Amino acid sequence: MEFTIKSGSPEKQRSACVVVGVFDNRKLSLSAELIDRASNGYVSEIIRRGDMEGKLGSTLLLHSVRGTLADRVLLVGLGKERDFRDKEFRQAIRSAVKLLNETGSYEAVIYLTEEKVKRREVAWRVEHAVIVAMDSVYRFEQMKSEPTEVRRPLRKLTLSVPQRSDLSAGEAAAARGLAISHGMDLAKDLGNLPSNVCTPTYLAERAKELGQLFPEIKVTVLERPQIEALGMGSFLAVTKGSDEAPRFIVLEYEQSPRKQKPVVLVGKGITFDTGGISIKPAADMDQMKFDMCGAASVFGTFRAIAELKSKLNVVGLIPTCENMLSGHATKPGDIVKSMSGQTVEILNTDAEGRLILSDALTYAERYEPQAVIDVATLTGAMVIALGHVASGVFSNSDSLARALLAAGDDAYDRGWQMPLWDDYQEGLASNFADFANIAGRAGGGITAACFLSRFTKKYDWAHLDIAGTAWKEGKEKGATGRPVPMLATWLLAQEGAL
Repeated sequence: MEFTIKSGSPEKQRSACVVVGVFDNRKLSLSAELIDRASNGYVSEIIRRGDMEGKLGSTLLLHSVRGTLADRVLLVGLGKERDFRDKEFRQAIRSAVKLLNETGSYEAVIYLTEEKVKRREVAWRVEHAVIVAMDSVYRFEQMKSEPTEVRRPLRKLTLSVPQRSDLSAGEAAAARGLAISHGMDLAKDLGNLPSNVCTPTYLAERAKELGQLFPEIKVTVLERPQIEALGMGSFLAVTKGSDEAPRFIVLEYEQSPRKQKPVVLVGKGITFDTGGISIKPAADMDQMKFDMCGAASVFGTFRAIAELKSKLNVVGLIPTCENMLSGHATKPGDIVKSMSGQTVEILNTDAEGRLILSDALTYAERYEPQAVIDVATLTGAMVIALGHVASGVFSNSDSLARALLAAGDDAYDRGWQMPLWDDYQEGLASNFADFANIAGRAGGGITAACFLSRFTKKYDWAHLDIAGTAWKEGKEKGATGRPVPMLATWLLAQEGAL
């Protein structure tokens, strides 16, 4: 979709559709008032009849409104004016775009970006309008023999800003929103692919394609012999039961003008997780194709920062394999030596994500990073703790955690900080190895993070458990692209601080 920024009066726009807002209790927004004046009160007359109450997300499409140059005028309910915040703004944009895409309005001018949102400037409104619009029209139909045909789909959106002095900031915000959206789309595409297509080898090929699209990204793919030579015993223990070969993907983006230590992003890339010998229940096991969404989010974040030509140094580390059953599979009670030299008793083979991440976190040490963030669909316990709204944030650095939480708030890709106290470490004790890969059932998301923390003592580190936020279930089943917005927003803030 194409986006442009404009400043001007709504009744003077030559367009297939002009989109304006109506607040609760039939109160017209300023842009709706201008349409109403130009039409000699036609809009307010329609509203007085009860066709539009202003309920959040409601829509009313008007054709050939006199006094205007647009073919249509779309009224969008904004809810209560005093409660018009981030969620309400995004919902109003989503409702507008979905209707536009269904009604043949191949282009439109949206004035909702002029509405005041508490604590948010015009650049935020433009950026989020782009992200929500792109998310609203996203479809994954690559595997269908006959994709759904949309009649005259929405191709161009013009976003209005209040003043001409806002044009420059609006254009920069639109570019930023589009880059983040492209990153989210990539992450969603990878997550939605079935595991018979999206294998570790496939992910490695997609990494190389990303490097071809953006030559600033150097791509290195390590295969089994190289992984073995590194001593990644934890990683290799997970892949033993699969016929699919593992891959360790390294992305390097070095564009900072100064010699700055890189940020390292580590993404869990289990392309399918049966649970191994500790096999999962059959119900909903198909959703375990999403167990590589951490890796997908690293791909998406790299795409976003490369598209924006960000002046940053960032490394991406993606250990990817399947967790399958066979006569070669790792068994409960087996003990392996990690790349760090620490030994792990594997009490549950379904706690495999932390095993592949542990070796990647050790590998990250060679970059002497300023910070390391791992992203993983790690524990069902995190879904119980936070539902599908917030990602769990764990960190050995309070300042890093605060920065990520602030970025998540700005990106509407929110996280919640969880404890990482030493008290929780006791559950990982083992009589036979340095420690076990699981503790008791209680606080499972926390003890999983505690396991990872044992491999991160040489740098500032944060762990994002996205098990509840990486995909949706039900009729909207599919990958969400999270936490690409949080990660990209955080990285771009680092760029601004240089």
